Amino acid sequence: MFDRLEDLLHRFEEIMNELSEPGVANDQKRFASLMKEQSDLTPIVEAYKEYKECKQTVEDSLDLLESESDDDMREMLKEELAGAKKRIEELEDKMKILLLPKDPNDDKNVIVEIRAGAGGDEAALFAAEIYRMYIHYAEGRRWRVETMEMEEIGIGGMKSVTFMITGQGAYSVMKYESGVHRVQRVPETESGGRIHTSTISVAVLPEAEEVDVVIDEKDIRIDVMRASGCGGQCVNTTDSAVRLTHMPTGIVIYSQTEKSQIQNKAKAFALLRAKLYDIEQQKAHDAEADLRRSQVGTGDRSEKIRTYNFPQGRVTDHRINLTLYKLDKVMDGDIQEIIDACIAADQAAKLLKMNNAS
Repeated sequence: MFDRLEDLLHRFEEIMNELSEPGVANDQKRFASLMKEQSDLTPIVEAYKEYKECKQTVEDSLDLLESESDDDMREMLKEELAGAKKRIEELEDKMKILLLPKDPNDDKNVIVEIRAGAGGDEAALFAAEIYRMYIHYAEGRRWRVETMEMEEIGIGGMKSVTFMITGQGAYSVMKYESGVHRVQRVPETESGGRIHTSTISVAVLPEAEEVDVVIDEKDIRIDVMRASGCGGQCVNTTDSAVRLTHMPTGIVIYSQTEKSQIQNKAKAFALLRAKLYDIEQQKAHDAEADLRRSQVGTGDRSEKIRTYNFPQGRVTDHRINLTLYKLDKVMDGDIQEIIDACIAADQAAKLLKMNNAS
């Protein structure tokens, strides 16, 4: 581990020297690449530098203790020694986590798809509530949210909704939300007061750039039409809606949220790229079944990951056996505690796998 840390420290110093050279900013692509690499290396380099300082403190304190006779001074040195040793243990754990292989998609924006499952209208109502939960969470992190597709029902529910979240590291956080979410409550339409169970599915896809996925124009059929359903003024009066059909996979994308055909087409292609990229990612994951099973939140999308029990006011994440009794806050977007616990469990599983391999 320490040989690798020394290599990373050396590389960090090389980057800093390159960035200080005159004219480096003239090559914007190279400059951006160096800045990103510097940003990625900074946390591990800072932790390693502090680790080396603490190791030096331990050596210095031990040397001084051998020659020091003053009791007060010896006590102070012992406290300094104990503090440095404790910090060394903390930094070793931190550096192990920082050295774990990073998901290449973690820095990407995400496209989130929510679909009502079992439960009819109640599932559609819950889908709309989960959509609002994510909106509030994203707003709290100052991320931008843009709706791409939406199919509503008349009572305020959603059969499906697709939206993009734009923000630094959005995928690294939101990927833990992928799976089946279950709600248990008495529906407003239920006169008998019986508790019903309904489900929705959430899919979190990393945004794919054009360089990630190459789409052959011959494989695409583009249809334009008038938008349908509820909408504002002009939404149904022009041929602004776009439907893309990707012949090799059969994927169909329909976009009508914008008044402009060009904007709807751009959204449709962004969603198609994400879906095609996700297909390739799933193939890679399937080829590494053990890794996929060991990771929290990146496995089978049919997996039931969470239950929202309204009568008891609790939320339970089944992957990590976490139960919180603050359902109101969670539904208002306060999901960071759940996500942090998923991240910690994921890191612990990866560390265990790494230790077993070594």
